[in-house]
Amino acid sequence: MGRNREIDFYSPVSLKSYNLDQTMRYQLNMLDGLDVFTRKHCENVANLTCRICEYLHLKQSFTIYATICAYLHDIGKLFIPSSILQKNGPLTDEEYEVMKTHTTLGYNMCMKDLKLRPYAAGAKYHHEALNGTGYPEGLTKKDIPYVGQIIRVADEYDAIVSKRQYKSHISISDTLKILIKNARPDDHIKSVALDHLSGDYRLGKINPKVLKALFKVVIDDTEYEISCVLEYVSFLKDQIKRLELVNKYYEKMQNAKKEKDKNYYLEGIKQLLQSGESLDNFQSIFEEYKQALTNRNNIIDGLYNEIKIIKKLRI
Repeated sequence: MGRNREIDFYSPVSLKSYNLDQTMRYQLNMLDGLDVFTRKHCENVANLTCRICEYLHLKQSFTIYATICAYLHDIGKLFIPSSILQKNGPLTDEEYEVMKTHTTLGYNMCMKDLKLRPYAAGAKYHHEALNGTGYPEGLTKKDIPYVGQIIRVADEYDAIVSKRQYKSHISISDTLKILIKNARPDDHIKSVALDHLSGDYRLGKINPKVLKALFKVVIDDTEYEISCVLEYVSFLKDQIKRLELVNKYYEKMQNAKKEKDKNYYLEGIKQLLQSGESLDNFQSIFEEYKQALTNRNNIIDGLYNEIKIIKKLRI
């Protein structure tokens, strides 16, 4: 049962196309001071940013730049009190104002370090909104660097995913629907159905083109999760087939009249049983495997359905 592992949302993609180890060694060392959750979030956002850039067909040099900016986007949280950063529950208005300063704190930190200075944009602009409702400066689309627009989408997506503590991509489309709303002007959010959204995005908070690229990344991840579950399904089927034979031999042993025949089937059973299995528990393990197979098949059906929903979403 050891193959029943959790799926890492970001595991199917590596950054091997880019020589990031040499480029980012110093920059990534800056993350060591962050708490484990913030550091993981920074890593996730960087991975998403890199893959979004690839789907946007951006130059490799910009993709590397954007990825490093994304790694460092929350570096200013080094200076936010842990009582606020790790608070369970909503922040007060005063606490939220302190939290918002991580953008300028991170920017200032980067600007003071010659090796971090080129990537200061990620720290400063990842909470700016295209319609001017973001922070720290309330910039609008024309003044927000493209790297900040990309990181914002990746940042919001991972923040929602982490907050909801998804264990699977099932229902992940609900997260994308939230982001779709953020890509729309406020006066369209309530009046237009999600699957018929169209028109002018200029007043939305996030870049719809970047969001479309994120959709493709999420579909990739969902397909990867399906492949992982299918691998486990294959393992389960093999175990079920083996234990079906054990059960068959066990019934024959129980019904055998001669001691010689009983021993014959017993030896066959012993050869088929694996570590931790015995005559006393193999049937319960058999039932567990069958239930696990049913559950995994349901997960696969749910994931395929999720892809269908995502593909129908309109921005």
